[in-house]
Amino acid sequence: MRKRSWINLWGQHVQEHYTTYVFTVVLFIMGIIFGAIVVNSLSFNQKEDLYYYLTNFFGQVSAGNMASAHDAWKESFLQNVKYIGLMWILAMSLVGLPLILILLFLKGLVIGFTVGFLVNQMGWHGFLLAFVSVVPQNIILVPIFIMMAAVSISFSLKMIRHQFVKRTHEPIFRAMLRYTFVMLSFSIALALASSLEAYVSPLLMKEVVQWIEK
Repeated sequence: MRKRSWINLWGQHVQEHYTTYVFTVVLFIMGIIFGAIVVNSLSFNQKEDLYYYLTNFFGQVSAGNMASAHDAWKESFLQNVKYIGLMWILAMSLVGLPLILILLFLKGLVIGFTVGFLVNQMGWHGFLLAFVSVVPQNIILVPIFIMMAAVSISFSLKMIRHQFVKRTHEPIFRAMLRYTFVMLSFSIALALASSLEAYVSPLLMKEVVQWIEK
């Protein structure tokens, strides 16, 4: 019953804020496209420098000279929690809405740049490396970041209406607790995404790199 109730509540939230969710998805996709475009604007020397560091990294992956999976998980999880934590703080303020949009756009830009650069420099092999290094954790991270951004935008607008319009039916403190609970719930999913990034992606990257080097 609880699971079904949670799904129903989330479905209701999506219906009530449909335009917000559509906007966040479009903004994220725009970030990915812009990140891929940025790759083409790099100078030859910049591409060479990045490719040099990239080949060194993949060489370490192939040799197994990487940080421990536990340390990688902890670093990944803390970074992801800080990201949604920053969204949570920005939504609590009255001036944080534009920054929430920028954070989501930048997240898409990073993914687009990473995939675009690998494909630009390594072709099909780069696509395979991008797939195994970026896709596993982002299967979870991307929906979480988009949902968190949509919830943060909705809550931020509610804060603005409460401050200036004074026509909200729900007490703002109750809405704040609900918003905080959603953020904490997302943290559980972030732990799973960090596990994929720390324990699964390196193994897949090692297999692909060794296959490329043959």
